[in-house]
Amino acid sequence: MRAPAPAAGRSGAARTSRHVENFLDMMAAERGAAENTLDSYRRDLEDFSGFLSGRRRSAEDASTDHVRAYLKAMSELGLAPSTAARRLSTLRQFFKFLYDERVRADDPTTTIDSPRLGRSLPKYLSEDDVDLLLQTATEIPGAVGLRMTALMEILYATGLRVSELVSLPKSALSRDGNVVVVRGKGGKERMVPLGDHAAAAIAEYLGVREMFLGKKGRKGDVAESPFMFPSRGKDGYLTRVRFHQLLKELAMAAGLDPKRVSPHVLRHSFASHLLAHGADLRSLQQLLGHADISTTQIYTHVLEERLRALVETAHPLADFD
Repeated sequence: MRAPAPAAGRSGAARTSRHVENFLDMMAAERGAAENTLDSYRRDLEDFSGFLSGRRRSAEDASTDHVRAYLKAMSELGLAPSTAARRLSTLRQFFKFLYDERVRADDPTTTIDSPRLGRSLPKYLSEDDVDLLLQTATEIPGAVGLRMTALMEILYATGLRVSELVSLPKSALSRDGNVVVVRGKGGKERMVPLGDHAAAAIAEYLGVREMFLGKKGRKGDVAESPFMFPSRGKDGYLTRVRFHQLLKELAMAAGLDPKRVSPHVLRHSFASHLLAHGADLRSLQQLLGHADISTTQIYTHVLEERLRALVETAHPLADFD
């Protein structure tokens, strides 16, 4: 049985670093955590370790009082409850790992309640706003316009996460061009159908796709990029940052406030509009790639609005005060 790590000193810091690395390795290997998720865990644990360093403590020997003090400090700094909740979630997983590995004899987070979160409704665009964005994309001349149209049509037709969209392999597209196979969080695959507009936009874009390849990646060369939206950057595909920039420019060209438009807002718009037109939560869960139906339930406000509208228009007493 492994003894708990010492409370302070250089050796304690080294062990903390080693246990954090082991935790991250476990999350990657056993849970399939994505690189962005691992980076978030690392930042959260580094922040907690920084808080403890002034108290001559490490994560291995932090008490419940230390965790409570950390949450209080975040509140006093004015951090959002959602940030505190996320960091507490990271600590819960880390301390559970330490307990399972017998580094600690207890878990100091078991008696701590999560910060109360107000109900935050997802931001989404109206159908008219999305139509305006799609129309504006088609007015961009040349290959750049065809690529932007394909990106927008895919995003709105599928609700992909932006990371899934920009790194989409060319091979993800089915032979008939009507479905994409997406590898989402945790390496899980899901099949997402494309509408006619998205399929047509992709077909047009593929005719000019090679213009976005480097000279060594032109069609017919063995080094041709495997990505649907290749780039000459180090990742080999259009970056999330660049797509975000392009989307802001598109919003401005369409006369919309660019602050209201983002890849995630379009993902929310996809989900909200589907529900408004009769889709059910279970189907939406599969399309969005949510592991838990509770994540998809943030869109229940759309169902509530639809039911209210149904009562107001269809109930026999709706016209009476």
